[in-house]
Amino acid sequence: MTSPLTTSSSEGRWTPRLWGTLLVLCAAMFLDALDVSMVGVALPSIGSDLHLTTSTLQWVVSGYILGYGGLLLLGGRTADLLGRRQVFLIALGVFAVASLLGGLVDSGPLLIASRFVKGLSAAFTAPAGLSIITTTFPEGPLRNRALSIYTTCAATGFSMGLVLSGLLTEASWRLTMLLPAPIALIALVAGLKLLPRSEREKDHNGYDIPGAVVGTASMLLLVFTVVEAPQAGWASARTLASFLAVAVLLTVFVLVERRSAGPLIRLGVLRSGNQIRAQFGAMAFFGSYVGFQFLVTIYMQSLLGWSALHTALAFLPAGALVAVSSTKVGSIVDRFGTPRLIATGFALMVVGYALFLRVSLDPGYAAAILPSMLLIGAACALVFPSLNIQATNGVDDHEQGMVSGLLNTSVQVGGALFLAVVTAVVTAHTPEHASPQAVLDSYRPGLIVVTGIALAGLLITLPGLRTRRTGRSVVVARSLRAEADAETVAVRD
Repeated sequence: MTSPLTTSSSEGRWTPRLWGTLLVLCAAMFLDALDVSMVGVALPSIGSDLHLTTSTLQWVVSGYILGYGGLLLLGGRTADLLGRRQVFLIALGVFAVASLLGGLVDSGPLLIASRFVKGLSAAFTAPAGLSIITTTFPEGPLRNRALSIYTTCAATGFSMGLVLSGLLTEASWRLTMLLPAPIALIALVAGLKLLPRSEREKDHNGYDIPGAVVGTASMLLLVFTVVEAPQAGWASARTLASFLAVAVLLTVFVLVERRSAGPLIRLGVLRSGNQIRAQFGAMAFFGSYVGFQFLVTIYMQSLLGWSALHTALAFLPAGALVAVSSTKVGSIVDRFGTPRLIATGFALMVVGYALFLRVSLDPGYAAAILPSMLLIGAACALVFPSLNIQATNGVDDHEQGMVSGLLNTSVQVGGALFLAVVTAVVTAHTPEHASPQAVLDSYRPGLIVVTGIALAGLLITLPGLRTRRTGRSVVVARSLRAEADAETVAVRD
């Protein structure tokens, strides 16, 4: 059924209500990204105030990642089956309450629990919000423009989280936990008025309960294993057994999905080369950037002695470049297509990361650091919107939540996996009682790994450049319904 919002967008006019809808969805995505990056700067203050050990403190971050990355597949399909608007608003309300509790608790376990709940709620708002956009805006220039603005808000939130955290932590770390609560509540009230109503999927062939249980368990265990691997040891019996269990669960999940009448993930979607490239590209994109940001933050604060705010401002040019480009990327995608923009963005990332290898213990910001930040900012502006467009174009409305959940899962798993790898590489090259120069030298292998991840993303993208451009940016494997219709026509012919 076509809503008034869809009709207005298809005629090329964005009504005030349509803009309001997009702003509500952008606010939720901004908060999701903000919450990922904002807590990092506040960790020392949290540990000191709540008397947390380092191993416990890392779960303030990992708890959010576990809930977010572990339940995205379930969140995406739930939005398709139970209604995108309903799922989005309920999850946003839970996010607001968890944010409030996180700023008021006085114990580490309660704070970690609130972070897990926030991650869990984000696992439902992110795919539901993305699928609302892709079902409200028709495929083509209008959707590309909407997605470029939407994904820019995510990138801006991730960058602004560092700056806001640096400012708020000066007063109290609790403010970094409380800040999302009023924003989420305002977005919730606005969403009740503005978001288009969506019907539940009626002919979905039942609920894939076994797939949901096995899929969620496999994602939770995978994220948990990756997060814990650096501390437990990558070659430890516990880590290896856990990875083996993940492999078994994923195998069972594939078998369940192949036999399910209403699968959590329709595996036919992954027959498309463009879809696979979008998923692996998302892993390489976010994984390389998270690893880079982690190393650079430690470098600036531990070796250069910069304050949290000074460090945050050093990243600001990249975030500002992403923000100012938000309304332009959609038209660039229309002209050149997603594969070219993704390849160009990854090439810029590779150069930006490689240039950072030149840094020293006394760098000039303008000459040694700023060029990398600008190149990486330009890359984020091109790659992130294009990946979202490529993953969701050509997908039927009733599967948009599923694909959105899959893409966000790739982003989170890539971030957790490659951050753990980069951390392990740096730790392995850091000698005991090392001098500042020796510590800096131990960072370089990590930066080389980050550059290699971005290069892998570029290589993954290159085969897509040979695909003949059509009116659509990408056409993915058709739905079961479309495949059945095509077979019926073929039989008649």
